[in-house]
Amino acid sequence: MIFTELMLKGTFLIEPERLEDERGFFARTFCVEEFAAHGLIPTVAQCNVSYNRRRGTLRGLHYQAPPHAEAKLVRCTAGAAFDVIVDLRAGSPTRGRWLGVELSAQNRKMLYIPEGFAHGFQTLADDTELFYQMSKAHVPQAERGIRWDDPGLAIEWPAVAQRIISPRDLSLPTYASLGGERQR
Repeated sequence: MIFTELMLKGTFLIEPERLEDERGFFARTFCVEEFAAHGLIPTVAQCNVSYNRRRGTLRGLHYQAPPHAEAKLVRCTAGAAFDVIVDLRAGSPTRGRWLGVELSAQNRKMLYIPEGFAHGFQTLADDTELFYQMSKAHVPQAERGIRWDDPGLAIEWPAVAQRIISPRDLSLPTYASLGGERQR
């Protein structure tokens, strides 16, 4: 696997290193030893799939409150999505900053998201599916979120003709209303 550290400390874009021949290719998408060598949490406690019928579906920005914060490894297994993370870690020099990457079935890239980040995505194609590997099991009482269109975060989502957002996600609070501030 090829690990590229991103601008938000502890986040990585991971690309499978392909072994190709005339039949196709083989690639590793997870290895406990390689994750640990990069300082990443190598525990997988739960795996999830998010299937999205329509282009423009936006989910997030979600996170689990401590002590149930979870690290995630996210990849797109069908279609394409603009995947966004926001650093919520107290004391982090990039607290309140966001990063977005395109994950697709075609590029096969994965995003490693450490504990303490909010996460969301917007689909770029119909029939998009994302696969998550989580470091901890989901705890419904620890569910939290912040607005996808928070003016203080100013996330630059791709333009779409129509966004499909759940009523729950539309009612999430802003980052500032939760006491969050952006580091300069």
